[in-house]
Amino acid sequence: MPIAYYITHPQVRIDANVPVPEWGLSDIGRARTAAMLDQPWVRSIRRVVSSGERKAIETAEILGRHLRLEVEVRERMHENDRSATGFLPPAEFEAVADQFFSNPYSSIRGWERAIDAQHRILSEVDTVLGTDDAADVAFVGHGGVGTLLLLSLGGREISREADQPAGGGNYFAYDIRARRVVHGWRPIDRLAQHRDD
Repeated sequence: MPIAYYITHPQVRIDANVPVPEWGLSDIGRARTAAMLDQPWVRSIRRVVSSGERKAIETAEILGRHLRLEVEVRERMHENDRSATGFLPPAEFEAVADQFFSNPYSSIRGWERAIDAQHRILSEVDTVLGTDDAADVAFVGHGGVGTLLLLSLGGREISREADQPAGGGNYFAYDIRARRVVHGWRPIDRLAQHRDD
């Protein structure tokens, strides 16, 4: 039963003067990624595929080094394009993100439409899975497109109800052959206290 794990990068160093795709992991994010390496589900991964954003690549490289695997970078796995607004303070960001998920066919303040971001991430994952379905694969990316992917794989409409828990650093599992979600979001660095969506 080959499994696809979609892993979101954990906490980042937020800097309003640096473009969001160039943000790197914070010390907490690095520590959480290191703690992930001890989790039993990590052992079976035989392929690591990452978004081209720095925070995702840093997460993927920690995982890849541990497993002695090269990281494959796919630029189109990036987070939903929010360059039209750039950095937004947390409260404003959450309000715009609510609109992004509740109006998937509209561009909110110039952001990429949710439906387009969903088609893009699904296409990237399908392309990777189409080349090799015999082994477990880890996709390392972002919460927004990860939620859109989870909803699509589960046959659900776009909404924010399946959004990952706050802070990032979560993962879900998908049975590639059976084409079904095994479990929803769980924290990458501990086994207890998980939330299934």
